[in-house]
Amino acid sequence: MSGERIKILTGNDLLTGDVTWWTGTGWSTNVNQAATLGDDAPAVIAAEEAARRVVSAYVIDASRDENGVRPAHIKDRVRALGPTVRLDLSHRPHDPAAAAWIA
Repeated sequence: MSGERIKILTGNDLLTGDVTWWTGTGWSTNVNQAATLGDDAPAVIAAEEAARRVVSAYVIDASRDENGVRPAHIKDRVRALGPTVRLDLSHRPHDPAAAAWIA
């Protein structure tokens, strides 16, 4: 997946531990809802962690095209897909290409 290179923000929901993505106004478990960040990432991280909505937030490289958002690093692609113990528990349970999306 090539496309527009972007920076997005990810972290974990403090209450559930779910992987989350900053949407520009809140957090989503769907990586395709991630907002492109500007220079405000440190302020967003500080505010969201102080409000205890997210923990371990950090900025990652990704790309966006007609298929959606794809994190640049395999670690974050695994995080975006969801549990890997069984693909039927992932965020894309009916997508036969989901496992190939990681690599």
